[in-house]
Amino acid sequence: MPRRLAVLLALLAAPAAAQPVLTVERIMQDPETWIGAWPSDVFWTDAGDAVYFSWNPQGQAPADSLYKVALGDTEPVKVSAAERRALPPRFAGWHADRLAYDADFQRRVFERDGDLWLYALSTGALRRLTETRERESDPRFSPDGRRVVFARGDNLFSLDLAAALVRQQTDLREGTEPEEAKPSDQDAFLERQQLGLFDVLREAAREDSLREAAEARETTARHLPPTYWLGEREVQQLRLSPDERFATFVLTDAAKPTETQMTDYVTRSGYAEALTARPKVGAPGDRYTLVVQDVARDTSYAVDLTTLPGAFDVADYAKERGERADSSRTLIPFGPLWSPDGRFAVLDVRTADNKDRWIARLDPEAGTVTSLDRQHDTAWIAGPGISWWGGPSAGGWLPDPSAPLGTGSRTFWFQSEASGFSHLWTVDLATGAARQVTEGDFEVEDVRLSRDGQWFYFGSSEGSPYEWHYYRMPVGGGARERLTWMAGRNDAAPGPGEDWLALLHSESNRPPEVFVEPLVTWEGPVEQRPILQVNRQRVTTSTTDEWNAYPWREAEIVTVPASDGAGVPARIYRPETHGARPNGAAVLFVHGAGYLHNVHRWWSSYFREYLFHNLLADLGYLVLDLDYRGSAGYGRDWRTAIYRHMGGRDLQDYVDASRWVGAEFGIGPERVAVYGGSYGGFLTLMALFTEPEHFGGGAALRSVTDWAHYNHAYTANILNTPAADSLAYARSSPIRFAAGLEDPLLMCHGLIDTNVQPQDIFRLSQRLIELGKTDWELALYPVEGHGFEEPSSWTDEYRRVLDLIEHSIGPRRAGGETEG
Repeated sequence: MPRRLAVLLALLAAPAAAQPVLTVERIMQDPETWIGAWPSDVFWTDAGDAVYFSWNPQGQAPADSLYKVALGDTEPVKVSAAERRALPPRFAGWHADRLAYDADFQRRVFERDGDLWLYALSTGALRRLTETRERESDPRFSPDGRRVVFARGDNLFSLDLAAALVRQQTDLREGTEPEEAKPSDQDAFLERQQLGLFDVLREAAREDSLREAAEARETTARHLPPTYWLGEREVQQLRLSPDERFATFVLTDAAKPTETQMTDYVTRSGYAEALTARPKVGAPGDRYTLVVQDVARDTSYAVDLTTLPGAFDVADYAKERGERADSSRTLIPFGPLWSPDGRFAVLDVRTADNKDRWIARLDPEAGTVTSLDRQHDTAWIAGPGISWWGGPSAGGWLPDPSAPLGTGSRTFWFQSEASGFSHLWTVDLATGAARQVTEGDFEVEDVRLSRDGQWFYFGSSEGSPYEWHYYRMPVGGGARERLTWMAGRNDAAPGPGEDWLALLHSESNRPPEVFVEPLVTWEGPVEQRPILQVNRQRVTTSTTDEWNAYPWREAEIVTVPASDGAGVPARIYRPETHGARPNGAAVLFVHGAGYLHNVHRWWSSYFREYLFHNLLADLGYLVLDLDYRGSAGYGRDWRTAIYRHMGGRDLQDYVDASRWVGAEFGIGPERVAVYGGSYGGFLTLMALFTEPEHFGGGAALRSVTDWAHYNHAYTANILNTPAADSLAYARSSPIRFAAGLEDPLLMCHGLIDTNVQPQDIFRLSQRLIELGKTDWELALYPVEGHGFEEPSSWTDEYRRVLDLIEHSIGPRRAGGETEG
């Protein structure tokens, strides 16, 4: 036999290289040194000649190291500190902050480290405009491009670029106006007597009067703005109309809620240190007043937002108690956003209970508002591009084709969930007509306008909620052109020239990497598309050899039939994928945050759990990861299905999943464990306390145990407030159902968790003690907050989780197989 053939046959007959064995210690190492430090924060500058990103390859550089890759190149280069300080401004889209550019996009003004700079796009020249101890911010050009308006402290100023003249545009002052002391009757009599008797005193009084009149004329000649006294109120959202006639600002009457107290025990000083943290849900909220200051008329006035239709409406749950109007309802204004020519001003107004949102036109001269679009939700307003917390949402102006570029606009774009999914809408300020621009069972986010204002660019889940691609579309609507084709998630941004895309791309079993590719469109059927992006450049390769040695699963996406007829998306990890023998047990994972998307084909923010699920599958466990009701990515109805009852429909999806693994895989409920962190920990507790017959054990990590003790911004959206809707809190809080615990329970919590505070888990522990429950364990982590940081803490926590699974439903359970 020829020697080469003998060697080949020997190689073919040799056993394959052993697959690396996963252990908790291995997968919970510092991810930067074992998986690899994948890049983040990909951006362009206004120069458009390179793509920049944060990266720490192989853990060799500081975490915030900046790298770049020049167009046409594939080799990333670290940006030096000196170059970093001299970079052009970050490009966020031509219209993201339209007034930061001049009318013809030749110059841009921006803030860096509290000072103002001017950047010339044609030459790349940088010019520093300020160098002060005070912080300047929010710079923008005047319509003629000759001056820059900016904020410093609580006031607005303008800088004449040619004359280098700084002028104060507003004069907002803390405190109250000093009052001149009024003389008593006796003192007034004596002063009149003195002036009547002595010529020298009368002459001095006359000169004082003339001087005061001259000072008043000088003040008028200097065009100093009128003074406005703030009292004890805070000023926010200070803006100036493009013609500089109107200044607007929001005054905040700050509430003084009771804050919570915690203790940090493991400190550098050796002394336990007190921590002050957030108030609890239902604490009194701030009040807000929108003020317009008319410089031309030297007057200021508050805008009455309660004229908006439905401003006094009460929530549906309150109507059940007979309430019909709520004159104390808090309205929160954001804006205004002025059109570049100053003809129109738009406000985004929210209610503090987050059940109403108005896109409204502000008439600054009259101090009135007109509703252009009202969005009402019986649950709460939210969705991609729409703030959960009642803050400003995505929106901006479309250039008027009939006006010179960058000057005129009458059309405002915004996002709304009125159709059931977050989509693009526009409204004509001249006519008040609003219309939906994108529609379908998908969501839109990260919207940008092309430089000429004729195209929308945006990310979208169109086609599949499990992938994310980038599109462009004419601003008037019509066919959407898909721009990205790699499977998974494509967070993309067109460069300033709109001929290249920067991509942060990931897949379910591969962390994000940077790509740069030409912007190429394809309007035909997907299956007929040509081979596009032949010039695509892969810029980074971050994963380590140790990580690459394991064949990480690309979890299959399945649909779990729910008891209400819906299909619940789930990722499934099968032991057989790598030749493991199923052990007849299943683990159900509950992602955190509630409103979060985790069933998809891209890299998960729960990457440690992803690694753990591979380990479990190798040990023979079937693992299921659900996007239960309340999760992101599936529209308004899915998001709000938990309104007034967390641990209701969302938990039922897990009960249905337990039944499904029984029907599909013959796994009985006593062999099904459930675990998760934060909201996932809460739902784990609800599962074991209220539906114990469907589960055999669980691990609840950093769990909310009583929603009345969580924060206001998140909780009040879903459950209203404890005083107003006590029923919602009673049926949603695990501590009230602790008597139902029948199966083994592990609870883990960080002692400096200022989000879900340790008091939560201590109160539940005391309840379990008083109930006489014994099959539970509490593990505390003295140096950890809500999101663990130390690999040793992650390792200890997941050793305990694995031990709980093995002993409650796995081969080491009582009556089960012994460990081999």
